[in-house]
Amino acid sequence: MLEDSGGPTHTEAVYDARSLGRVKMGVLGVQHMFAMFGATILVPMLTGLSTSATLLFAGVGTLVFHYATKRIVPAFLGSSFAYLAGYFAMTEGLCGTVGYETFQKSTGLQYACLGVAASSLVYFAVAAFVKLSGAKTVMRFIPPVVTGPIIIGIGLVLSPAALNSCGECWPVAMVAIVSVALFTVSGQGMFKIIPILMGIAFSYSAAIVLGYFGIAKAIDYSGVAEAAWVGLPFRWSDTVFPLLKSPDAGLVVNALVVIVPLSFATIMEHVGDMSAISSTVGRNFFKSPGLHRTLFGDGLATFVASLFGAPANTTYGENTGVLSLSRVYDPRVIRIAAVLAILVSFCPKFSAFIGTMPQATMGGVSLVLYGMISVVGVRNLVDAKVDLGRSRNMLIAAVILVLTLGITFSEAKAVHFAVGSIKFTMSGLAAGALTGIVANAVLPGKDYRFAEPDAAIEDAGRAGGGTTGK
Repeated sequence: MLEDSGGPTHTEAVYDARSLGRVKMGVLGVQHMFAMFGATILVPMLTGLSTSATLLFAGVGTLVFHYATKRIVPAFLGSSFAYLAGYFAMTEGLCGTVGYETFQKSTGLQYACLGVAASSLVYFAVAAFVKLSGAKTVMRFIPPVVTGPIIIGIGLVLSPAALNSCGECWPVAMVAIVSVALFTVSGQGMFKIIPILMGIAFSYSAAIVLGYFGIAKAIDYSGVAEAAWVGLPFRWSDTVFPLLKSPDAGLVVNALVVIVPLSFATIMEHVGDMSAISSTVGRNFFKSPGLHRTLFGDGLATFVASLFGAPANTTYGENTGVLSLSRVYDPRVIRIAAVLAILVSFCPKFSAFIGTMPQATMGGVSLVLYGMISVVGVRNLVDAKVDLGRSRNMLIAAVILVLTLGITFSEAKAVHFAVGSIKFTMSGLAAGALTGIVANAVLPGKDYRFAEPDAAIEDAGRAGGGTTGK
């Protein structure tokens, strides 16, 4: 996060979407939608939740978040991976146990969604605490020496997923990577600010050609032909509401115990994502619209999505990477992407077509985006002039990075512990973030001062016009 929110600290030109016109803004919106698509639909593919419902409530959740945050934070909300363990525990985890021999996966998903809805209440509680205590009090615990390494960790933790996808066909992935690099560095006019979209287009075309010669996996369009043009994104029977008539008390307790604690991990990730967006845009969103508003918006989006059988939402690092590459920070572009996601959720044929996107294409694009996230974390430390020559700061950064990466890439993949009969699971990122926050709180020699809110941002928020980083 930035000590001075008066504008970007970098020297490159910052593009204002308002000067581009509606057509170009629409193209930028499409770029943001494609950037989030791969990761967003992966969660329902892994869990069995509805892909169409996922897209619908990613769009709805993003709009909810924007209006909760005065429409000035350029964040897109997509499916959260942090809750995967909870979904699996409520489906495969209970199958065959005493009393659940006839347990069905669809039933488990409904109770899991109920648990996710309950976990959003933790967001509201933390947001209320932030509002009452003030951002300055909270920021004492999450200065740049903490958030910088967290942002770096976010990008590095995501990177294996990109590399695994690239492994499906490295030539296709390399076309995506090279195309993004060329359009970012040497692109002219509109092409310079849509490098991700161009990377996807060239890589997809390369996949078609290489598939014809047997070098890459041939793209299967049978699902596109069979899919309907128009359809409802979700079924009422898959939502949480039917459970409310006669819920199973045991399953409700299981869902609450297993899933609600995961919200603490996602809140830590939210702090890291907001730090990344703030540093990328050059605006301190922890001060305005305020961390309490971003937490509330994120929690509300998750609450609404889970009630209708969609995955929990979270701010997306992929779209932060797009912001960094395109240099267009106008939140209205993100809202265009949200509206597009809502529209395509009603078109199963389009969703099926996007499903034909080669993994290597998405892997190549994601590799660049995840790398950009980590670079934003480095810049966060540089811009805040964090002195890593001091033993205190070096220790905090080291602990965050080692725990985040060490736990994530260890055989255990997470930290497991129990308090009485309640079992908790904490991801590497959550463990690293929490330890870093505690270390910063207890170690003497704090040298970070949180600046007062910037009036210009407050005015922009009241006007509802959004900020572009200028």
